[in-house]
Amino acid sequence: PHVTTLPVALGHGPGRQNPAMELKVVRYELAHRVATITLDRPDRLNAWTGRMHHEYRWAMAEAEADPEVRAVVVTGAGRGFCAGADSRALGGHAAKGAYDSGVVEADLPTPGYGVRPEYDHAFAFHFGLTVPVIAAINGPAAGVGLVLACFADVRFAAAGAKLTTSAPRLGLPAEYGLSWVLPRLVGAGHAADLLLSSRVVLAEEAATMGLVNRVVPPEQLLPATYEYARIFAEEVSPASVAAAKRQLYADLHGDVGTAVAESERLLEAMVRDPGFTEGVAALTEKRPPRF
Repeated sequence: PHVTTLPVALGHGPGRQNPAMELKVVRYELAHRVATITLDRPDRLNAWTGRMHHEYRWAMAEAEADPEVRAVVVTGAGRGFCAGADSRALGGHAAKGAYDSGVVEADLPTPGYGVRPEYDHAFAFHFGLTVPVIAAINGPAAGVGLVLACFADVRFAAAGAKLTTSAPRLGLPAEYGLSWVLPRLVGAGHAADLLLSSRVVLAEEAATMGLVNRVVPPEQLLPATYEYARIFAEEVSPASVAAAKRQLYADLHGDVGTAVAESERLLEAMVRDPGFTEGVAALTEKRPPRF
């Protein structure tokens, strides 16, 4: 769909508590109920910086607070998704013998926080969001770029896109909870392969592992991603999506009995919701639902 860029001085609309900020390395756009967050340092393959970390979380908080947004697409400008931490910053860390993320924690936006303590951390906050996040991996996703993709709910990738954990080649540990999320996406064996060797895998191999949901030709990546996002914008109840997403990640931390009990509690509550009434009416009348 045609995407219209929103003004960067957002943050003061109804329901928003996000201070307005000037976006320099991230673009935030909204069209047809789908928000697009684009990492925008194409000359550096969208390498991650403290500024990008802040702007990304600001944009995600903006999307989460906007009732018009039904899904979020995350992608990269140019030929890369995110090449990992900026090499210039890494050089500085090595010279100092200490790591500095460059993130100013005092005023860092906190989208998805307050749902469960486990989610109140960098990147894990995606699990606390109510809107689905779809990563459109248009090119290399390395290190923290792969982390970002893994914490999305669904991943589409351009054919030939390269993915790697990177950390062992830099003498670093698995980053930002990748040791937790990766085995849950691909299983322990594939996770060990990727985490320990940091070898590069192409999107096609990643799909066989279950690391990406779909591989499409590069020129079809965004059209295919937006066509999928249209399901959330037009066809399904946002309340149901939010509930199912909440269940999905909570149940990864719990037991089956708790999962069944919570699903029964939600079912009893949601059958009294107007969304259920509309869904049944649409099914009976053989028309699209109006959620």
